[in-house]
Amino acid sequence: MRRREFVTLLGGAAAAWPLAARAQQPERVRRIGVLMGFADPATQSYVTAFRGALTKLGWAEGSNLRTEVCWGAGDADKIRSFAKELVDLRPDAIVGQSTPVVAALARETQTIPIVFVNVADPIGSGFVVSLARPGGNLTGFMTDNSALGGKWVQLLKEIAPRTVRVALMFNPTTAVPLKFYLPSVQAAASDAGVEVNATPVHAKDEIEGVIAAQARDQGSSLIVMPDPFNGVNREEITLLAARYRVPAMYYRREFADAGGLIAYASDFAEQFPQAASYADRILKGTKPSELPVQAPVKFDLVINLKTAKALGLDVPLQLQQRADDVIE
Repeated sequence: MRRREFVTLLGGAAAAWPLAARAQQPERVRRIGVLMGFADPATQSYVTAFRGALTKLGWAEGSNLRTEVCWGAGDADKIRSFAKELVDLRPDAIVGQSTPVVAALARETQTIPIVFVNVADPIGSGFVVSLARPGGNLTGFMTDNSALGGKWVQLLKEIAPRTVRVALMFNPTTAVPLKFYLPSVQAAASDAGVEVNATPVHAKDEIEGVIAAQARDQGSSLIVMPDPFNGVNREEITLLAARYRVPAMYYRREFADAGGLIAYASDFAEQFPQAASYADRILKGTKPSELPVQAPVKFDLVINLKTAKALGLDVPLQLQQRADDVIE
């Protein structure tokens, strides 16, 4: 081989070495933290859906992605502790479910991108400046609008027409701030001739007392407000409402599936694949402030006819026809 050809070939091979070396470098593993407000089969399925959506977007667990999932179990102390632990890991992004979770995360970091899900009032809670332009390191997906409270009152009065008093059951340390729903609740209650009382609970052993008090007061019903505490205690609440024969309106369809009378809510589950799409965009360089907060456009009405019958309620046919799902 001529010397000139040998030098040319050698030079070409040398130029190729860095490219080959780069090709052999493993892709950087990105890390996402996930903090759930409570743990039950439904919320576990939400995380599964989130991970599945990320897989479809090209993220493979253990290959180019690692997710750290923590479960707050409706406990404010656990939520605060897990929020600090996740932030200390310095992940590339964090997904937070429920208002108390996102509040805890926001206190821990103003720099790590946070995608929230199942949050009712992100502006009132101080998470974002506006829905169109979040303005900071948080963005995500709302579950409710402020008019939803009035809808709960109207539907409860429709399915239980003897209702003249309604208790709003919530845990002050974990619930969505009551002021978000209260104007619409009070307006609808005034139109329906219903008295409304805020009824806080602070521990599981207080739930029965609240529901029993409603049973002693003829014409009283219950609205179980959006709250991880209520979500964790779903079985207890629906069983006690049935035992004491108290008509109750719920903020998640899972309550109706568990035997609750009626639920009117957005689809909590559908927000997790959407959150995966936002996380994907953030991992690829988009800032949270560039991603608008999205509000739900569809709410499902679920009626449990078996429970209605046990309570002696005759559900109007028109209401049944409006329902998205009727459990018999």
